[in-house]
Amino acid sequence: MTAPATHTTDTRPVSPFADDPAAHAHVARVLARNPKACPLEALPDVHPARIPRHIAFILDGNGRWARQQGMPRILGHRHGALAVREIIKECGRLGVEYITLYSFSLENWKRPADEVAALMSLYQQYLASERTLLMENNVRFRQIGRRGPGSGMPDVVMEQVEALERETAGNTAATLNLAINYSGRAEITDAARELARRCLEGTLRPEDISEEHFAGHLTTAGVPDPDLLVRTAGEMRVSNYLLWQISYSEFYVTQTLWPDFSVAELHKAIREYARRERRFGGVTASPTQP
Repeated sequence: MTAPATHTTDTRPVSPFADDPAAHAHVARVLARNPKACPLEALPDVHPARIPRHIAFILDGNGRWARQQGMPRILGHRHGALAVREIIKECGRLGVEYITLYSFSLENWKRPADEVAALMSLYQQYLASERTLLMENNVRFRQIGRRGPGSGMPDVVMEQVEALERETAGNTAATLNLAINYSGRAEITDAARELARRCLEGTLRPEDISEEHFAGHLTTAGVPDPDLLVRTAGEMRVSNYLLWQISYSEFYVTQTLWPDFSVAELHKAIREYARRERRFGGVTASPTQP
């Protein structure tokens, strides 16, 4: 006896932009560099062209989360690293091209020595454990911030950083920038110092220094400015982060502590971003917005 035929119904919501030529053209451009992206499925209620190209995050609240759980602070950072993994994966599905995470500032060296040592050890573990994820998802890894002699970064850590940067240099789906040993003011100062040195050497004229020229001497050279800056844990400040680059970024602040920042929270931030009109100092919205 033949078993009765069964029918399954796809209950996934259909995007209202499913038949929009502009949406499909945008998705086609995303798929050309990231074939695994599926923005119309991952966030069907947002036009794919309104998903930020570059999202920067201030990862705040790891210590508070640990305290609320009755755990040592370092376990808050470990759980924060797990949240990073999920957000990177979801950004890939959404087609986000650049992700920048504020992980360790120049000022963080002021923390207790045992906490700093634990953070550096955790960073080493992260570099080793996330290699497979980055390669499987075609993500390029970069560290931004002071590095090299006199930077304070342990040599053994920088060896791992540079090895992962080399190994992922050819990846094209997305770029993950980790801001480690980073300070926005220091970054601007370092760029100004380098340009001043070149002027003194006679290889650069002061009148030839443009905004684009200056930006090319920042640690984010070649990376577009963030469209969206997300800060967790409710703090209403930028904390010396990407001071040059966030001039026209949209801000989104949530009370959620970073270890609890989920895919749903990311979607909420992007929906809020998508509702805004970006004028860049003008009176009409940017022509790139659908």
